[in-house]
Formats: sequence, C-alpha cells, structure tokens
Amino acid sequence: MYTKRNYGFFMTLNWSKKPLLVGLLYAGILFFLFYFIDFRFYLPWQPLGLIGIAVAFYLGFKNNSSYDRTWEARKIWGSMVNNSRTFGAAVVSFVQGDNHAEIKKELIYRHIAWLIALRHQLRLARPWEHTEERIKKLYFADVCADYDQAVHNDLSHFLTEAEQNELDTYSNRATQILRLQSQRLQELRDAQHFEDFRHMEFHHLIQTFYEDQGKSERIKNFPFPRQYASTAYWLTIVFCAFVPFGLLEIFNPTLGWMYWMGPIISGIIIWVFFLMEKIGDYSENPFEGTYNDVPITAIARGIEIDLRQMIDDTNIPKPTEAVDGFLM
Repeated sequence: MYTKRNYGFFMTLNWSKKPLLVGLLYAGILFFLFYFIDFRFYLPWQPLGLIGIAVAFYLGFKNNSSYDRTWEARKIWGSMVNNSRTFGAAVVSFVQGDNHAEIKKELIYRHIAWLIALRHQLRLARPWEHTEERIKKLYFADVCADYDQAVHNDLSHFLTEAEQNELDTYSNRATQILRLQSQRLQELRDAQHFEDFRHMEFHHLIQTFYEDQGKSERIKNFPFPRQYASTAYWLTIVFCAFVPFGLLEIFNPTLGWMYWMGPIISGIIIWVFFLMEKIGDYSENPFEGTYNDVPITAIARGIEIDLRQMIDDTNIPKPTEAVDGFLM
C-alpha cells in the first residue's frame, strides 16, 4: 500500500512508460510514412471516438470490479482486527484458575501464529499474479522460494516445537492452527478454566476467524475472471492501434510544424488508455505483494501489538514502518 498523499507524476510515468514509448514510436512511423512517402490512408475520427467511448466504459467496469476486490480484502482484514481484539479481551477476562497467566499467553500467542501463517499463505504466488514485479526492497523476487523455512521461523516465536512439527505436515497451516486453538479451548473448559457460556463465545470467535480466512482465500485463489481482464486488454490494443489513423485526418502536412504534434498526441492517448487498463490489472489481486495491495503484514503486526499489550507481554515489536512510501 502506498502511504504518501499522491503518486508522483514521474513515478507513475516510469511505471507505465512502455505503452507511451511504444505509442510514440508507432504513431511516429505512421506520420513519417504519411509525410515523406505520400501515404494517404486515414480513418474518420467520429467512429473511432465511438469505439474509444465503448472501450473507456469497459475499462471503467473492469476498474470498478477490481477495486471491489481490493476494498473487500481490506474490509475482511478490518474484520480480523476487530475480532482479534475481541478474542484478546475475552481471553484476558474469561480465563481463570491456576496458571491463568501462562494460559492467556498461550492462547494469545497461538492466535498471533494463525495471523502469521495466514499472511504467509496469502503471499504465495499464483499464475495470474504479477510475480515478476513484487517490491524487491521488501521481498525477494520470488516470495515463495523460502516459504516453508520463513513461516517455520516466524511461528517458532509463538508455538511449541511439537505444534510446529505437526503443522509442517499440513498444506494449510492457518486452518490447522485454529483447529489446535479450538481443541485447546475445549481442554480448558474441561479443566474448569471457564464455563460453557464463555466457551461458546470462544467457539463463535473461532468461527469468525475461519470465515475471515475463507473470504481471504476466496479472493486469493479465484482470479478476476480472465474473460473480462483479457477482453479489456485486447480492446485497448485494437482501439490504440487505430488512434494514429484518426489523427492523420486532423493533423495534415499543411499545418506545418503542428503536423508533428500528431505522434505526440497519439502517444498520450495510447498511454492514457493503457494506464487505465494497467491500474485495473494491478488492483485485481490485493494479496500478491506489489505496490497497491492490502498491507496485511502491517495489519497483522498491529494486531500482535494490541494482543500482547493486553497480557502485559515483554519485547513487543514496533509497528511496521513504510519503506519509500510503501507499507506491506
């Protein structure tokens, strides 16, 4: 997530410079042919304008749908924040009896481990994601290369070695951590650390965590429908391919030096349409670890700080800070 007020113009230009350069080169060649080789083929701008309006509407639909996926992901993780705080308050208030301090710490730590496992799983690459353009300063080019070792190391601070060894046998660690948490809560209920009513409240919170995890996995594992994404891309290419031919009718050699504004205007129009398409393309996958995704690492760290402060824990980490304006 970008945390500064605005993306800089040159930052945006550098991110999307390829269609601008290709558009300028393509239009320049066509205008060169028209001027020096007496190439007289052009298209009337009116039908091209109608095509451009249709493409713009389609790109608007794609961008709105992509934004909905990103905003839904942010709401899901906002729900995790609220439910996690409720869980922490319930642990602090409900758990009683012998060794209650150790038990509270165990439950809080296991919940933090669930958040860590889930955010690691959501960063795993999918074929439709932009795996080659992750933020290299914060992640390796291939985030998944050392996934097993990375998640094992992070979980070692919050789980016992026996729990870690058991989790290493499962493909979905986050799901199994919640199962272990549920089993432990039942053991504590049997040991009379809290009564049935409070046990049911704990179970309800576990259910909300499963729901939030499932919603996150639905966005992660089901891509934006490729027929819509692909159609938007190809329609943009088709329209942009005809743009210089429409401007050839407007910018003709009789205009003198103004004639050579045609390739520049063509390149800018091509850049604008591809920029809109690219913004939608990079908003489809809010957990992939690129510039515009949901900052689940920072959110998970914030939850960890809140919960550990509830039990007066020591060595509490600081909030995740943005690097060059990007918060992950």
